[in-house]
Amino acid sequence: MPQDGLSFFDEKRGTVKAKTDWGYWWQTVQEVHVQVNLPEGTKSKEIKVDIKPNYIKCDVKGKTIFEGPFPRTVHAEESVWTLEDGVLCILLPKADYSVKEDMWESLIADGVFQPDPWTLHEMRKDLDLERFQIENPGMDFSKAKLSKNYDKLPGWSNERLAELKKKSEEVADKIGTSES
Repeated sequence: MPQDGLSFFDEKRGTVKAKTDWGYWWQTVQEVHVQVNLPEGTKSKEIKVDIKPNYIKCDVKGKTIFEGPFPRTVHAEESVWTLEDGVLCILLPKADYSVKEDMWESLIADGVFQPDPWTLHEMRKDLDLERFQIENPGMDFSKAKLSKNYDKLPGWSNERLAELKKKSEEVADKIGTSES
């Protein structure tokens, strides 16, 4: 698949991140990204990330932050982690990203770290836009709006989406005020 212009697409469009108690995770068509906020002064030798094609375990200072099976397979040998400004960044290349509906609905297979429904909905839209960008590399989809009937998906309605958006904004406001 052509990859030219994808990072530019991401920069212009932004990403939809799923918030967790330890940080964030998000995805693109080809990768899953994980950011773990670390205690101040954490050194790389105090971090252990074990990545297998269908499993991950992340330990910091001897404490397991998260572990479990992935919902889909990753290229473990191509996965990397880095320590950047007190944040552990993990990159997990998807093994089957060519599958049209390869969207991870949670970081761990049993639904652990599943985003709220509104965030999941926005992730789905962003992945569709990214796929359009891949299929049409000369076009700019960064400001595009999709007319796909996401509200026609099981369990979705325009009213439900409005309710979820409101709840998501309320949670974001609470998080923003508690972090200050």
